[in-house]
Amino acid sequence: MSRQPVIDRNAVLNAVEALVREQGVAGLTIGAVARAAGISKGGVQSAFGTKAQLVQAVFDRWTADYDTSVATLVGHAPGPIDAFAGHVETTRRMDNAEADRAAGLMTAMLSTPDIRTQVSAWYRALLDRVDPHTPEGRQARLAFLATEGAFLLRSFGILQMTEAEWASMFEDIGRLMSEGREPKVGDQKGGGQKVGEQNVGNQEVANQKVANPEMGKP
Repeated sequence: MSRQPVIDRNAVLNAVEALVREQGVAGLTIGAVARAAGISKGGVQSAFGTKAQLVQAVFDRWTADYDTSVATLVGHAPGPIDAFAGHVETTRRMDNAEADRAAGLMTAMLSTPDIRTQVSAWYRALLDRVDPHTPEGRQARLAFLATEGAFLLRSFGILQMTEAEWASMFEDIGRLMSEGREPKVGDQKGGGQKVGEQNVGNQEVANQKVANPEMGKP
């Protein structure tokens, strides 16, 4: 009795992403994926089922990669503001290849109603975590929207950006996050430092630690 061939799911999903980038959603068929992955159509279907389930698997892998990246920066159960900071830093670290990959994935996912609904729910859940009635919440929301605008413009090639421009934009976004921080009870008023400046400085240090997790370690 012959053994069934083992399907490398990640290799198939890589083939899906490549097809979407090269041919668009119209080129994404079970047959095309099978040819690109070097397996049979039956192999693709046995591993993933339908085309919709294949797209769902791509989306699930992408979100898992995102969750891992954010958790590496801010832990597995961050507070609302830290969750936003992790999202901003994860986006800032994207290079051109990752931006190109993201554009292809967004194109495929948003053309699938079920995935589009999930993406919408993800955005709403993240935005609802912050309190828009506080300066901190409003600044975090503004920083998040600025991050998404820069991400979409770059990923879809609408606006060409140099690495220096990209870095500069995210420096400004980081300041938006810092400026919304309210002074804590017990902040010192003396020494020529205004109330809140110390807290802003602390947040800038926190932002630096997000960007460099090794900072401050012995």
